[in-house]
Amino acid sequence: MSGLAGKLPVRLLRKYVFSRVGLRDPDVIVGPSYGEDASVIKVCDGKVLVVHSDPITGAEKRLGWLAVHIPCNDIAVRGAKPRWLLPTLLLPEKTGEDVLDEITAQMDEAASEIGVMIVGGHTEYTVGIDRPLVAVTAMGLTDEDRYVTTSGAEPGDLVVMTKTAAVEGTAILASDMADLLSSKGVPEDVLAEARRYSGFISVVEEALTLAEVGVDAMHDPTEGGLLGGLAEMAYASGVLIEAWEDKIPVSTETRTICGALGIDPLKLISSGVVVAAIREDKVEEASRRLKKLGGRLTVIGRVVEGKGLKLYRSDGHVEYVGEFVEDELFKLLSRLKAGRNL
Repeated sequence: MSGLAGKLPVRLLRKYVFSRVGLRDPDVIVGPSYGEDASVIKVCDGKVLVVHSDPITGAEKRLGWLAVHIPCNDIAVRGAKPRWLLPTLLLPEKTGEDVLDEITAQMDEAASEIGVMIVGGHTEYTVGIDRPLVAVTAMGLTDEDRYVTTSGAEPGDLVVMTKTAAVEGTAILASDMADLLSSKGVPEDVLAEARRYSGFISVVEEALTLAEVGVDAMHDPTEGGLLGGLAEMAYASGVLIEAWEDKIPVSTETRTICGALGIDPLKLISSGVVVAAIREDKVEEASRRLKKLGGRLTVIGRVVEGKGLKLYRSDGHVEYVGEFVEDELFKLLSRLKAGRNL
């Protein structure tokens, strides 16, 4: 178990986390549960508070910027506009002031872009860590009858996604592993373009737009990539999602980088993408409204009776995806740490 990195397997979450929550508060509408992006808590006057906390552990570059955008995405896919942030910043001993300056400047930049305020938090020098770590709690409000869950997909829905697969993973690899990728023949112009993907991490506008159109379920696929996100939606909803690999958009940069490293882009951390289950008669309006934002919407599957995720691979074989998908980024980091050749 000590070799694992990233999210805990579902069986451990159910055994040690979801069952140990203290007092059961009746005002908590959505609490700790599999696949759900954020908690939903009844407050007053028909409003709910949407709350989520997320650490950034797989990236070193643009740490503060990512630490703001990633949890805000999880608020937005609930159909709530993010408003307030509480970051916890842990710095290794003897960290220079320049590092603190860089991280907090990035956080300020990202918060200004989204229109949220950092209202508190904690910052310290921490014994026993070798690089800065940031965890941010994000909050927002929405109407009690307007929030969206991961678990609302219904048979008959179509499954759609925004952007292209592995947006965040592509940016991280191009930034943090540029030398390795160059040694494997990835051209500098591909790496330069892939590094720009960090600017596409936010899904706030597209998620709020989809919520306005009306979706049955919505999810922000992070660790485990697109397949991890689809699996979480399928198992949380108690339905079967059928998806087709050849319908899933993957950019040239992502294919090139993943090909050089021998990893699956559909299992690479995918913040920057929204997956949703939506009625067929709403797809055209959703696509039109996202196009006005400069975005794209792609139908990649459907929801049917059953349970789980069935992926029809481009080579003809069918892959049945379980509840837990180990992310390719963390598998890669583990191999590098162990000194194994790629």
